Amino acid sequence: MTRQDLTQLPPAHAGAPARSRSGVRRTPAVLMVAAVLLAALFGVYPLLDRVDSPVIQAVDDALDQGTSASGPTGVDGGEIPDGAATLDDDLPAITGLDPALADAVRQAAADAAADDIDFWITSGWRSPAYQQELLDAAVRKHGSLEAARREVATPEESRHIGGKAVDIGPTEADYWMIQHSTDYGLCQVYENEIWHYELLTEPGGTCPPMLKDAAG
Repeated sequence: MTRQDLTQLPPAHAGAPARSRSGVRRTPAVLMVAAVLLAALFGVYPLLDRVDSPVIQAVDDALDQGTSASGPTGVDGGEIPDGAATLDDDLPAITGLDPALADAVRQAAADAAADDIDFWITSGWRSPAYQQELLDAAVRKHGSLEAARREVATPEESRHIGGKAVDIGPTEADYWMIQHSTDYGLCQVYENEIWHYELLTEPGGTCPPMLKDAAG
């Protein structure tokens, strides 16, 4: 509604007057104009109330449930620059791995290389703070803690925290591991993560049934 439209409205004195809290009489016509203006305002500027949208509130609530996890983030917390490393790299993500797990992965990597398969470590040891950072990012991506937990475990549950889990790449190495991982006692843990391995059996042994996802 334009300024000219407002000036052309009929006089606001017909009918029974309404009284506001301040005692000023407001006619139905004036109240109607105010309602139209408010509707026009929020129709033109819908972003004004997006901060109260259910999705934004759900993300904020989920992040509020996060723990005050301790430890460093970034490379010192277990991040791997460029997303790929070898067991010979001097990075906390590598040096923080459980020695038995590191030995098993090293043997697998050597045999994969003999088969002309590239074999990388894409994630290893993580600090609780870095794990929480990854979970927070997943919450923002998916809009809820429940959905995020299917991909990223909490710091209390993640086996990366104790250096007991390793993520392997690229995809050709993951497929190679699906065929050969039990030769080294390594097991794929989650159905939806072909890259995540833990030392859960003896070489040549049988792995436990896989979980559907990180939420269990």
